[in-house]
Amino acid sequence: VLGFEYGISSADPWRLTMWEAQFGDFSNMAQPIIDQFISSAEQKWRRMCGLVMLLPHGYEGQGPEHSSARIERYLALCSQNNIQVAIPTLPSQYFHILRRQMKRAFRKPLILVMPKSLLRHKDSVSRLEDLTDGQFQPVLDDPKVQNVGTVKRILFCSGKAYFDLQEERMKRGEQGVAIVRIEQLNPFPGDEARRILARYAGAEEVFWVQEEPINMGSWDFTEPKLRKCLDDRLPVQYAGRPPSASTATGVTQIHLKELATFVNEALSV
Repeated sequence: VLGFEYGISSADPWRLTMWEAQFGDFSNMAQPIIDQFISSAEQKWRRMCGLVMLLPHGYEGQGPEHSSARIERYLALCSQNNIQVAIPTLPSQYFHILRRQMKRAFRKPLILVMPKSLLRHKDSVSRLEDLTDGQFQPVLDDPKVQNVGTVKRILFCSGKAYFDLQEERMKRGEQGVAIVRIEQLNPFPGDEARRILARYAGAEEVFWVQEEPINMGSWDFTEPKLRKCLDDRLPVQYAGRPPSASTATGVTQIHLKELATFVNEALSV
């Protein structure tokens, strides 16, 4: 089916072709299409394609088969500006990235790895003017920080992790932590990340926070890029789940314990 949608998108550049998996891991059996066509056709055959892949992703306690879209597989394929990988966390961001996909003068495959829970999350909302004005933002700075001088720790993250961190930070009344969302993982928004790091010049620690185990997710992809943005002034530390052979636990109580553990680690200045 994904091969069919790829062909439609390649044949008709003016059509917005979107292939959606019920859960992100449902793309597993489509891996040859992703490897041999979507990620590499432009380099091999100079064939451009604007296909959008919608892969629900997010550690929401639904077990190993319904948690991970295997972001690390797509990031391992990223090179020479071949594909876009993004995790929009707001309706306006989702709208603008789809609009950008059609309005650009060129075509690139777009992989959207979006948590299902944000469809109904009370904080994942946008104003009408956020949709009618503006454009897609590859990085979202922390809207809750009132005094940048008090920030001693910067947490970079993507997707649903932001809302888990934000909820716990509000409970604690923590003022020394800024939570920055990387909405587009590839092409990595290095210039935007540098500007945000410069804004928090007094920060003493930088973390990458993710829901996935350390041997999965975005850690291996983002850590060297953030370190480069920092000019190696500070190390980029990790907060997330420990290494795992399975994408996620199948036990809800363990899932919640793991979540509480890495959120606490990220916010304990």
